[in-house]
Amino acid sequence: MNHSELAGEYFSKGYNCAQSVLMAFSDLTGLEPELAAKLASSFGGGLGRMREVCGAVSGGAMVLGILKGYSDPENSEDKSRHYRLVQDFAETFKAENGSIICRELLSGVKVREGREPEERTADYYKKRPCRELVMRSAQILDSILLD
Repeated sequence: MNHSELAGEYFSKGYNCAQSVLMAFSDLTGLEPELAAKLASSFGGGLGRMREVCGAVSGGAMVLGILKGYSDPENSEDKSRHYRLVQDFAETFKAENGSIICRELLSGVKVREGREPEERTADYYKKRPCRELVMRSAQILDSILLD
């Protein structure tokens, strides 16, 4: 299974968008699936269900940070290169999907308000674009990582 298919499978199993993307790249990041799930758990629902930056984008940024990030705060060249990479990823995602903001990506989808996650039912999966978004995020990441 490729990264895109894995991301879709993880989402279908109940993981949030960020978890699905980060976990799909465990073969490259070296993260155990449980640790990847925990690291990305806060980013579901657009950061703790606040509907801000889409978890598929946040998960992708985490993958890029692990694989292509910088660690020396004094190295402005590496920092700039990494930020451009993340911006390119986000811009590609936005160009294809119209936004990187969860609430905008879900516009037109009836979403229950509040802090509690919605139950994952067949209807939940049917009405949301999230599975396709995590899959596309993984495809974009793969194309960036191959360059």
